[in-house]
Amino acid sequence: MHPIRRQRLQIVTLIFLLSACAAGLVIYVLGQNANFFFTPSQILAGEYRSGSTIRVGGMVVEGSVSRPNENLQTQFTLTDGKTSLDIVYEGILPDLFAENEAAIATGVMSVSNKLIASQVLAKHDENYTPPELTETMDFIRYSDYKVQ
Repeated sequence: MHPIRRQRLQIVTLIFLLSACAAGLVIYVLGQNANFFFTPSQILAGEYRSGSTIRVGGMVVEGSVSRPNENLQTQFTLTDGKTSLDIVYEGILPDLFAENEAAIATGVMSVSNKLIASQVLAKHDENYTPPELTETMDFIRYSDYKVQ
């Protein structure tokens, strides 16, 4: 093989390997930071990785919001229209957090099947709904579903 051809082949091979490494690194980092959205039904069915941080979305059940002590701890229940999940959060809730509205809680499941939330997100205006919650919210609002 001619020396110039060999040099070109080496350069092309090096560029290919560096590109493959960069793509692999990007995929690895994105996979590490993926924070999937689950419904309460999926959580109670065990469709999450135990011990990992998870996001749970649903509607805040009417009458479920309580503040048992004088501190910032709040307990509430999220539902997806089929099942409900208790959430425990210590911190200041978003201004738009309300009963019968969509909320997403990020946290870790406890052994008592409660989500210990580190973050709670609420709708940011009356027209926004996370795509994952649209169908669930419509089902709950327009049906006779009641959490027992």
